[in-house]
Amino acid sequence: MRAGLRGLTTRGRSFLAAAVAAAISAGILGEKDLLRVAVLLAILPLLAAAYVGRSRYKLACNRSLDPHRVPVGANSRVVLRLQNLSRLPTGTLLLEDRLPYALGSRPRVVLERLGAHQASSVAYTVRADVRGRYDVGPLVVRMTDPFGLCELSRAFPSTDHLTVIPQVTPLPSVRLPGEYAGSGDSRARSVAVHGEDDAATREYRRGDDLRRVHWKSTARTGELMVRREEQPWESRATVVLDTRAYGHRGDGPTASFEWAVSAAASIAVHLRQAGYKLRLVTGSGVDVDASEAGGDGVLLDHLAEVRLDQRAEVTGLVQRVRQRADGGLIIGLFGAVSVAEAEVLAGLRGNGATCVGFLLNSSTWLSLPEKARAEAEHAHGAAALALLQSGWRVAGVDHGSRLPALWPQAGRGSQGFALRAALAETVAGGVR
Repeated sequence: MRAGLRGLTTRGRSFLAAAVAAAISAGILGEKDLLRVAVLLAILPLLAAAYVGRSRYKLACNRSLDPHRVPVGANSRVVLRLQNLSRLPTGTLLLEDRLPYALGSRPRVVLERLGAHQASSVAYTVRADVRGRYDVGPLVVRMTDPFGLCELSRAFPSTDHLTVIPQVTPLPSVRLPGEYAGSGDSRARSVAVHGEDDAATREYRRGDDLRRVHWKSTARTGELMVRREEQPWESRATVVLDTRAYGHRGDGPTASFEWAVSAAASIAVHLRQAGYKLRLVTGSGVDVDASEAGGDGVLLDHLAEVRLDQRAEVTGLVQRVRQRADGGLIIGLFGAVSVAEAEVLAGLRGNGATCVGFLLNSSTWLSLPEKARAEAEHAHGAAALALLQSGWRVAGVDHGSRLPALWPQAGRGSQGFALRAALAETVAGGVR
């Protein structure tokens, strides 16, 4: 009842004020009819407050999102189901679901009346043009009596989460070298295995089981070698995403970093569908393996929340990749890198790995003067050439480039890159 009195509207308070005035006037004038009017004016808002206050705790709400994971620019349908658990009908209900700014304005829906134990559902759609993980809710219900004398608000504490993942673009089928033979499209073997006695080997690492030591290889190489028994039967790939803030340019959904994130998502899903055992590594600390069950969802959820990192460096990214590097295919998506950083990235070429780099010329995401543009192009070409010379396969990415058109370059040999000669000529011209 107290809560109901606190929820009296301006109309309800005016009724009480009129009742007090009428009662005082009736006492002064001795008019019993005026006193009856005063009692009626007082009873109406009090009954409304008791009615609304009693029914406000007998509502149940359920929210569902379909789907709960959507790509950038897609819609998700939110369904609210409100049920009156009371034996009394409700008054007019105003529903308002709280949403973050990125999902649009808060939806407001009016339900005129819910009968005893009656339920009603309302729906609305949300859309986000920026990836991320968003809270939907809590729901605020404003209840009022039929006369509008009392209004109370109740917030249901439950919230749901909508994950807006990067846009995934279908990629053409390409035979990719450098992975271990397995269920992937490419059947090229980076390790030849002819029988159980000819197990593939690698250098011993701290923590390896000594029972896996391969003594023949150890005697031949002079270094402790262990068996790599499982790898000949798997196709392995590592997708590396550069999150250095100073390596990317542009703002919002059209920034160079968003292109790289969408490309990482597209490549990861494509390789997973091709049967690869996939690993995702980012410069901000994400290091995740895609399991057989829900692997795409795990990867896309991480990519939905990845952000630029002011402290990320190429050195740390390379170290993180090499902590668990075991050969196979490495596909990197990098922002602007210097020649020195390109030389650091050359360290990923160890252990028989085939490295493919999509090198973003992030300066093309900006409007620069002619001189600054030429300097940026020269720096980009020098870094790409340094990667090519270290054995990387490099595809240059400019603003407006489409990944499906660039993807076939990942399967070509270094000699097939027309970019090599062009970059060499650019660097030579810059030196002159």
